[in-house]
Amino acid sequence: MENKIQFLSKYRKNISIVNMAKINEDTVSNEWYNILKESDRSFRIKNTIDYWNSISSAELRNTISYLTHNLVDVELINYEDTYSILYTVKVGDGEIDYFEGKMPIRSVNNTELNKFWTNTPISIKNFYEKLHNGFYYFPSRAMGLIPLEDITFFGDDEWGIIEELDSPLGIKLDSTFGFFSTGMGGYVALDYNNCGNDNATVWFVDEQPQYNADFWDIVDEWIVIGFE
Repeated sequence: MENKIQFLSKYRKNISIVNMAKINEDTVSNEWYNILKESDRSFRIKNTIDYWNSISSAELRNTISYLTHNLVDVELINYEDTYSILYTVKVGDGEIDYFEGKMPIRSVNNTELNKFWTNTPISIKNFYEKLHNGFYYFPSRAMGLIPLEDITFFGDDEWGIIEELDSPLGIKLDSTFGFFSTGMGGYVALDYNNCGNDNATVWFVDEQPQYNADFWDIVDEWIVIGFE
């Protein structure tokens, strides 16, 4: 426990692993409370996988498969007066990495995104409203789905790559948001003018974009790449 906390503390100040006996059902969502109150780690893991499957089995089948075979523990953590789920995962090299899933949202705390949220594809809304407000590699807060309050609004940035595009820009910046970030200039983005059927754009700061991609196919693949 001490070594884990020492590691986590490098990236989040005043972080602690929460004793579930000291919180009530109002602290976290009912679903997560019922999962985390189990004292048996194997039950927590099984119930976590079942919960992911109940929400995103088709969309994140490869991610869920990886977690099924490599999830070591799920715990509640607290820092900056917020609660998250800490995932301890065996990764490709046999070592342990940590991933964070924030509590599902109760409201959209993002001024620009709030204007569009009702038009978000239901599969994406379900993830953020029922499972997690983002799921990503703990140290970098990247290589995963980003919390809504931190999502990149493309209209706020100057994208030098636009001047180098081989064809006209295929998205509208003032209605586009990067939901997934690699942390190295890669995004899976939704343009709310063209997001039906989970249609997305794979955007890079230094490469040509890929339009009309399936949001979940790319997200699922990139999360697993982050595990490996």
